[in-house]
Amino acid sequence: MTKTTREAIIDAAGQLITQTHSATVSLTQVADSLGITHATIYRYFDDKQGLWQAVAQDWFHRNIIAKISVSQTVSRQQQLHDWLWGFANAKRNAYRQNPSMFALNTTYIDNDPRALKQVLQEAASQIDTIMGYQDPHHEQANAILSAFAVFALPNFKEVWFDDDYTDRFERLWCLIAPGI
Repeated sequence: MTKTTREAIIDAAGQLITQTHSATVSLTQVADSLGITHATIYRYFDDKQGLWQAVAQDWFHRNIIAKISVSQTVSRQQQLHDWLWGFANAKRNAYRQNPSMFALNTTYIDNDPRALKQVLQEAASQIDTIMGYQDPHHEQANAILSAFAVFALPNFKEVWFDDDYTDRFERLWCLIAPGI
């Protein structure tokens, strides 16, 4: 590789995790796959945790956030409903399609509240935009995301495929919709 970039390191680490079906890839393996030294990785990341968080955040953006689309021609409340439904299904599909990266996301992001908040910042920002809250701290958006945690947090992944999944989502939506 002629030029090593942060993005190239993130991409290589993600590819190794996918290829090995394991979240236990070492920094040495990442460096070797790029033909660089272990120390080069530390030019871009403070530690292994920092790299894995970046890999998980990149994966989260590409496989969750980028998969959500909503119509701009419906009400804000309907846009929010559709965004949340898209978010829930993108998480469910990501788990089904790539359990290795999902495991990495769980290990390095969902078990670290600060990292989770950072990753969910983009989601909260999108909710804030849809609803027009103009809240720089995304407090209302984060509250909405928290209400739908059962459809997003990996601890609940086993019930994402239950027959009543859609019904549970709609019942929760009906509870919170009047307060939005």
